[in-house]
Amino acid sequence: MADLLALAAQLVDVPSVSHAEADIADHVQHELERAAHLEVERVGNTVVARTQLGRTRRVVLAGHLDTVPPSGPVATKVVGDTLWGLGAVDMKGGVAVLLDLARSIASPEVDVTYVLYGCEEVERRYNELGHLAESRPDLLVGDAAVLGEPTAGAVEAGCQGTMRVKLTMGGRRAHTARPWTGVNAVHRLGRVLAALERFEGRRVELDGCIFLEQLQAVGVDGGVAGNVVPDRASVTVNYRFAPDRDTETAQRALTDFLAPNFDGSQGDLLELLDVSSGAAPSLGHPVLAALVEATGRPPSAKLGWTDVATFAARGVPATNFGPGDPLLAHTSEEHVTRAELEHVHDVLARLITAR
Repeated sequence: MADLLALAAQLVDVPSVSHAEADIADHVQHELERAAHLEVERVGNTVVARTQLGRTRRVVLAGHLDTVPPSGPVATKVVGDTLWGLGAVDMKGGVAVLLDLARSIASPEVDVTYVLYGCEEVERRYNELGHLAESRPDLLVGDAAVLGEPTAGAVEAGCQGTMRVKLTMGGRRAHTARPWTGVNAVHRLGRVLAALERFEGRRVELDGCIFLEQLQAVGVDGGVAGNVVPDRASVTVNYRFAPDRDTETAQRALTDFLAPNFDGSQGDLLELLDVSSGAAPSLGHPVLAALVEATGRPPSAKLGWTDVATFAARGVPATNFGPGDPLLAHTSEEHVTRAELEHVHDVLARLITAR
């Protein structure tokens, strides 16, 4: 096993904000092409490396190369056995583990496909794993898949669905000195925001894992000028729904929740911006059951959307398992430890080499 902390630090040092992953894809491709036992292909900024040993089972190990934008000056630092930096948790620590497994295990007991891809942290339409599923589905064939998303070294099963809608409230312009001659769209929006604050999500248990639904306002827009009663105001809402609901059922539930708070009298409009299905846990599959056992820790639900859903849509049972505390993802406090990296490396190595 390589020095995983140093390897992860090298990856964190390569900037790879979504839509700008070419440099890190070049780096990963170069490292994988040095391994004679791997068949390597590049599709856009996705790098796929496969063993072709004729095993009876194939496992896909996947992870994304991109990060969210930095919140300030970017500085990678290693303090003792801890790596700090943008993407250390989400998910260059996981990529480091997959990269070392790919290079160092030449003869696993299962064939392995390693998929390292771009644009996971942005809208679904840009997701390069989704593009690969459409253009080269042969590269994603497998009996089971593991996403190296941060899970603190325990299995996080399935994933939530995600939906964004925009609710625009209408009004009628007027002078702020004579507001009774108009209708204030921002004021009308207030009751929608109050309802969102009172939202209590469903608690859904699937395969022993608890999914907690969430509904949050993530953007508000409105206003014309300092002396004008506004005739338009909007709120963008993100709904994280349990995977027992398909996208149509989830959209109906969200519409039903919002409907009592607007009446359409002023040309109100509810728009669906984007939606991605969730994925139920698949822990009964022998590969994923073996993964849970190897961690020595109980599984839990993935409270978020991941590309487990992409594999599930293709009929490939999948789960999340990687280093790093997911609560640190997308924060300025991202850090991962040597012990976390080595634990995940050890578990995945045993998974693909066990007879």
